[in-house]
Amino acid sequence: MQQDSSVTILDILTALGGAVLSFFQNIALAFYNLGYALSHPALWLDWSNKESLMRFVYYGGSVEFFYVVFTALLVATAFGLWRNSVMWAYVRVLEGFANTVGRFFAWAGLLMVLQQIIIVFVQRIFARPDIVIGLGIPIHLDISWWSEELKLYNAMVVSLCATYTFVQGGHVRVDLIYSAVRFRTKKMIDMFGSLFFMMPMAVLIWLYGWFFLWRHLIVPNPSASESLERLLMKSRALRWNVETIGFSPNGFNGYFLFKILLVGFAAMIFLHSIAFFFRSYLEWKEGEESENKYLDKDSLGEGEEAFEGTH
Repeated sequence: MQQDSSVTILDILTALGGAVLSFFQNIALAFYNLGYALSHPALWLDWSNKESLMRFVYYGGSVEFFYVVFTALLVATAFGLWRNSVMWAYVRVLEGFANTVGRFFAWAGLLMVLQQIIIVFVQRIFARPDIVIGLGIPIHLDISWWSEELKLYNAMVVSLCATYTFVQGGHVRVDLIYSAVRFRTKKMIDMFGSLFFMMPMAVLIWLYGWFFLWRHLIVPNPSASESLERLLMKSRALRWNVETIGFSPNGFNGYFLFKILLVGFAAMIFLHSIAFFFRSYLEWKEGEESENKYLDKDSLGEGEEAFEGTH
């Protein structure tokens, strides 16, 4: 029994050592993989070549791509720890990106309202079953197509404005202990949340959404469990097969766009988790005087405090 136990412990230590060695090997290879991909863009960006397209599909959800991103994050963090001004620059760029994208796609909410008003007028007042628009080449689509397309505007607001809302402090918080602890403790909680909740969640959504997207764009369907060699073999029969099936015969048929938004949502959440971690660390280090430093927050102008108190 004692011998069996020692063998089991030895196996565990061997497996653990192999995992650690593999981890550092993948980090070292990340520099080579990134350099090779940038110096040979035709191997994965020339989509007229079926093998190049399949390489793009594979690497987008691969271990190699994960370690390239992870290693780039480690290097960026090292520079930021060396020069806090560099880390503040990261925060400003990433939060600026979230704000820019969010402020632009927030207009989809207004577009959704205006389109719904037009649909009601056309359908109820003019008794028309379709809407035709266009200059020279008319776009003739059934009223049900325009009605179902409203979901796309809503999806844009939800997926592409999430990080913007986070920057602006607009998300609802379920607070059990956060408000009662000291400032630096709050920042430690924020750092923990960004590392162990936001980042892993974004990575999982990306890995699921990436292949979910491509299974609705090409055939044969790629799978996350398949090797690169297997996918390259399948590329011989590859062809575009963009999803155009609607919920109704004449309904909206661009549902592959929702899959693209899912991938975009995951990417933006991951980027903002980095910005949130960096900001939390810098505010923890510099103290309360640095809270909300460089934060580009929207204002309702004069009377904002009175408006905030009404909801």
